[in-house]
Amino acid sequence: MSQVNVLFVCLGNICRSPTAEGIFQGIVNEAGLSDKVGIDSAGTSDWHVGYSPDPRSQKAALSRGCDISHLRGRQVATGDFSAFDYILPMDQQNFIDLEALCPTDFNGELKLFLDYSKQSNFREVPDPYSLGADAFECVLDLVEDASKGLLAEIRSRHRL
Repeated sequence: MSQVNVLFVCLGNICRSPTAEGIFQGIVNEAGLSDKVGIDSAGTSDWHVGYSPDPRSQKAALSRGCDISHLRGRQVATGDFSAFDYILPMDQQNFIDLEALCPTDFNGELKLFLDYSKQSNFREVPDPYSLGADAFECVLDLVEDASKGLLAEIRSRHRL
């Protein structure tokens, strides 16, 4: 069985998607599947390429035992569609932007990350960048929930 690769995507790759990368990595590690699931994050824009996650995202994630300070922003590339089995944007606009880049032969999953969530109040992970500290906590709650659902889907579909 080859590795299952997951890419989380938001606009700038400094708030939502690195948070998802870090939280999902922790859940995958805890499940003992780090050798079977590859995880990365990217942004649809190039605004923050090479930058660390937003300090508020780092602080919120660290409060839940997840250090994302080592991550660096990067922009989605067309090669990602051949490298990843799951490409999961945080919101509808990033989904639309990814659809426009998606090659016709992509056979992976391109869907909203919260499609794996059990909660029903949010369809998109809200961008906390211009909001207060509570928004970063909300992002963490949503990401943790959807990460559990995503891992259950991967385990079932790929028999891990």
